[in-house]
Amino acid sequence: MSLYIGREASKLWKRICAETTTEINLLADNWKYILGGLIFQYIHGLAARGVHYLHRPGPILQDVGFFLLPELGQDKAYISETLFTTVFLSFVVWTFHPFILKSKKIYTVLVWCRVLAFLVASQFLRIITFYSTQLPGPNYHCREGSKLARLPHPQSVLEVLLINFPRGITHGCGDLIFSSHMIFTLVFVLTYQKYGTKRCIKQLGWLIAVVLSFLIIASRKHYTVDVVVAWYTVNLVVFFLDKKLPELPDRTGGASLLLPLSNKDKDSKTREENHKLLNGNSVDPADWRQRTQVNGKILDDANLVHADATAMNGA
Repeated sequence: MSLYIGREASKLWKRICAETTTEINLLADNWKYILGGLIFQYIHGLAARGVHYLHRPGPILQDVGFFLLPELGQDKAYISETLFTTVFLSFVVWTFHPFILKSKKIYTVLVWCRVLAFLVASQFLRIITFYSTQLPGPNYHCREGSKLARLPHPQSVLEVLLINFPRGITHGCGDLIFSSHMIFTLVFVLTYQKYGTKRCIKQLGWLIAVVLSFLIIASRKHYTVDVVVAWYTVNLVVFFLDKKLPELPDRTGGASLLLPLSNKDKDSKTREENHKLLNGNSVDPADWRQRTQVNGKILDDANLVHADATAMNGA
């Protein structure tokens, strides 16, 4: 038993080392996109913090979602946050599964390049939207009478740049249209829909996205319009960007070209090439076919027969 565990642990360690080498090489080529996406996450947080200074509390707007869904209450606001955190962490863990599992379809660095591209495009549209019109926040800390509903004028630039993390993120007001929680959730679900392999998880992902939408409205964290706009905007952004971005190489067809071949793979490839040569089939016909020069032109074997026949007819 200990011998089996040691052998499997050795295989796992070799797999992790090989995958790490591959991902480091990919990161060296794509670090600018990853860094740019991460920097924009801070810019998005900074913009949300800035619009909080402009927020003016007022009566909650009439909303069909508020009419149809019962209010959960402030003491149950954690339910939607817990579900969102579960989705977020589950997706992050999934993107790193190539380091552990033998069967893999994605490269971690490349899939995060696409995810960050989708997030940046959606968040850019979101910033434009919530700065265009500031609605009175329906959340409890954004209502009239709350000390957090209006921020005092900042005393320094540093106060704005630090964005009071993490409280400034979780207790923001004014950044309503459209929901940031739904941006992340839908981007993650759409990404797994394309690159995931478990059908049941794909269906569960969409179900969770719908449930989270209802929970956000029932918790009064967003108006219904914030969630509805997120659903069609994010889907459209992903649809159009997915056509513009280069497709990820598929790793399901065996050993990847980016990963070093093991000795077993090399021996198997060598045997396959020898088998083809013995059967009269070359590995690369363009390089191995015999060529003969006729009238200053280099012809293949198949073209040589045609050339000889032409010469006999012309004699």
